[in-house]
Amino acid sequence: MNIKDIDFCGSFTQLEKMPKDRLPEIAFIGRSNVGKSSLINNLCNRKIAKTSSTPGKTQLINFFKINRKFYLVDLPGYGYAKVALDVKKKWEAFIDIYLQKRETLKAVFLLLDIRREPNEHDKMLTSWIKSLSNTSDLRPVYVLTKADKLGRSAIAKNKAEIAKALFISQHEMFIHSSVSGNGKKELLKCIDEILTPPAENLSISDEDEDGFEEE
Repeated sequence: MNIKDIDFCGSFTQLEKMPKDRLPEIAFIGRSNVGKSSLINNLCNRKIAKTSSTPGKTQLINFFKINRKFYLVDLPGYGYAKVALDVKKKWEAFIDIYLQKRETLKAVFLLLDIRREPNEHDKMLTSWIKSLSNTSDLRPVYVLTKADKLGRSAIAKNKAEIAKALFISQHEMFIHSSVSGNGKKELLKCIDEILTPPAENLSISDEDEDGFEEE
């Protein structure tokens, strides 16, 4: 996939006000300061998501129409302790409603910092997304970010430990660096495969590697 055309379609806090053209949606979510905005910008080859050193900056659900074919959905970061409790609960309830009720949602990319052990928020969200995928066509995709901060052996070690902590297969995980762009091609291919109807998607290989190269 080559992302060429990007249109910002708005920021939303209510399902009924979100786009109604029935295009498929690919959502991105992760702990505050996990590098979500940087990853989105890297995939799109331009700065469309605002990056900040201050966690909890994204507080709305942002929709970007990509190549006039699907929506890239930027969900609020979770788990930021300094956000007021009532605001945090509002975010969490809103995200839960979106994940559970949005019929055009095809996949959720859960971002995890490869340097960090999954916390309770990561574990709860992973379990929630897996339960939704068991009763729908929703596909969970796990992306380990900030891989440029580690060497190859540490990447392999942490990947295995995170997979074990979340009870997922390492084959379900992608490695990405927004600094070097390593892993970008594999993520774009994954999105392309998700958007391609099964009858047309005849080129998927079970032997694809994550393609990450040590800096």
